[in-house]
Amino acid sequence: MTGPLLVGTITAVRSHSSHAELVVLGPSLGTTTALWDSVASDLSADVRVLRFDLPGHGASPATVQPFTFAELADAVIELVDSIGGGTFTYAGISAGGAIGLELAIRHGDRLDSLIAICSSARFGTAESWAERAARSRLSGTASLVTLSTERWYAPGFVDRAPGLVARSLSQLVDVDDESYALCCEALADFDLRDSLGEVGVPTLCVAGEFDHATPPTQLEEIAAAIPGARYTLIDGVGHLPAAEQPATVAALIRSRIAGMRVRREVLGDAHVDGALASVTPESADFQRFITRYAWGEIWARPGLPRRERSLLTLAALITGGHHNELAMHVRAALTNGLDPAEISEAIMHTAIYAGVPAANSAFDVAKRVFAEQES
Repeated sequence: MTGPLLVGTITAVRSHSSHAELVVLGPSLGTTTALWDSVASDLSADVRVLRFDLPGHGASPATVQPFTFAELADAVIELVDSIGGGTFTYAGISAGGAIGLELAIRHGDRLDSLIAICSSARFGTAESWAERAARSRLSGTASLVTLSTERWYAPGFVDRAPGLVARSLSQLVDVDDESYALCCEALADFDLRDSLGEVGVPTLCVAGEFDHATPPTQLEEIAAAIPGARYTLIDGVGHLPAAEQPATVAALIRSRIAGMRVRREVLGDAHVDGALASVTPESADFQRFITRYAWGEIWARPGLPRRERSLLTLAALITGGHHNELAMHVRAALTNGLDPAEISEAIMHTAIYAGVPAANSAFDVAKRVFAEQES
């Protein structure tokens, strides 16, 4: 690749699951992968976590060549491909969120979902970024410590967590001055305000109550412009909620990656692996669609227990005559705690409202599944 090189860090999955989904975490300007330490530790209980550093930050090499945020998004795809490729959930803070928006527009087929945290479709003015770039080149990133302290954290956090803040500012001082300046110039050119309607990825926009760098109104505007996007506010945090409230951030990210996990829990690994193994280029989008919405949105909702959702699903499938799907959901109903007698009772109930022929066909399907389970 001719663009910037990004170096990443993989956090091992503690569950040793062979089906663990991938979450990619993008940093804010002036921070490193350490920003995500606590969040990554939380998520890695059951998902793979890939973190990366911006050019000249942390482990990523310094650069003297200008780059764009579109090129940074391409570099993230190169990094993901280097560890096996596939689709992933992406969460990014500030500049990391800007990379996420570029990913959603340029590589939407690779994203399962996007979480844009304390970010914007347009940061500040070109003049303000040119001034900061000049300051970095003239006096180094050490000259930005005071400004960053004021912009990064909510009131009182510096006093509550002086050690964490000191480590973060030390990492800022270690950032390559020229690379930081080039990041600033890339931000000066970044503007996706007219392109947000092109985002087709399920998106969550997260704001910090005390974030003055990217105020909550900017996240609300992004959410309003992206079809189907959601917005939420984290109380009591500034610009870096992953540092201030990592458990809250981890929970928000986890809520967006529930799809494949719920799908496997309900349908079983064998069925899901079979479905994924038979994916073709024509059906790939459909598989991502049902994982995101059927399993990540509907089945993951807390309003009904899974056994009740199974009953509703059985009734709907019988009524619609969708017997190709019925056997799968009879198995799912058994997994979700229903016994054969309860499933039979549900089929009897549909005989009155959906018709005897529909119930008769459903009993044939159910009997085959019950026999499979017994054997």
